[in-house]
Amino acid sequence: MTTVVTVAALTLQEASRRRVLRSLAVLTAVLLALSAWGFSEIDSDYGGLTSGEARMAGSTVLNLVMFGFSLIAALGTAFLAGPTLSGEVESGIALAMMTRPVRRAEVLVGKWLGLVGFGAGFVTVAGVAEFLIVHLTVGYWPPHPVTGLMLLAAQTAALMTLSLLFSTVISPMASGIMAVGLFGATWIAGVVGSVGEALDNPSVALVGTVSRMLLPTDGLWRGAMNSFQDPALLAQIGSGIEESPFLSMNPLTGAYLLWAAVWTALVLGLAALSFQRRDL
Repeated sequence: MTTVVTVAALTLQEASRRRVLRSLAVLTAVLLALSAWGFSEIDSDYGGLTSGEARMAGSTVLNLVMFGFSLIAALGTAFLAGPTLSGEVESGIALAMMTRPVRRAEVLVGKWLGLVGFGAGFVTVAGVAEFLIVHLTVGYWPPHPVTGLMLLAAQTAALMTLSLLFSTVISPMASGIMAVGLFGATWIAGVVGSVGEALDNPSVALVGTVSRMLLPTDGLWRGAMNSFQDPALLAQIGSGIEESPFLSMNPLTGAYLLWAAVWTALVLGLAALSFQRRDL
């Protein structure tokens, strides 16, 4: 356990020094500035909005902005996971570390915990900053902010775990590209599934359902959206519209949350097994 905590702390420290962190900081600052300007324009151009209309506008645009943050977090953690493990194997650092009485599984889990902490920290800081911007400009505060941020952190952890698995068998750059590519493909499949639901086409709708089971990032994102949305907006829409890329009608079920946790644990286990068999 001591080894796991030590490796996690070192991984978190290393991640904070990489250039990826600077890129994430720049992208986050730009997105926060753009959202602040956009929300202020909504407030100034539509000053006649009622409080309910302002909440609905804030709720809708907030989901769009938070998707941007989820994408930034996905890109950052996916491209951090590869160099953290595969890069050390290629440079020979891992071989030097493994000469000591340290098990590979402990190193892998430690790195995973460090990266999960990094991703969760980013999501929390960026998300709270965005909530404050929305509240100060249009007076809206999401109904379940903690739940939403936890689901975004879980989404980041799931994708990072997949990238970590890829990094045990392929190069750092390739592992990040594959993970982000699957992230985008799953999101698109979710959109296709929503179209199928809107057209009452079970075959097309099944595409989204299957994709969310194979890679739960899109499902977790939809749960986060539901936590950020104004309940009055959902009540007004009712059953007149199906889910869309930036609108989620229903919260996640306990069974799906359990599956997301099991999926992440299974992928982490596969990563540990693959790393155990890899030649250093």
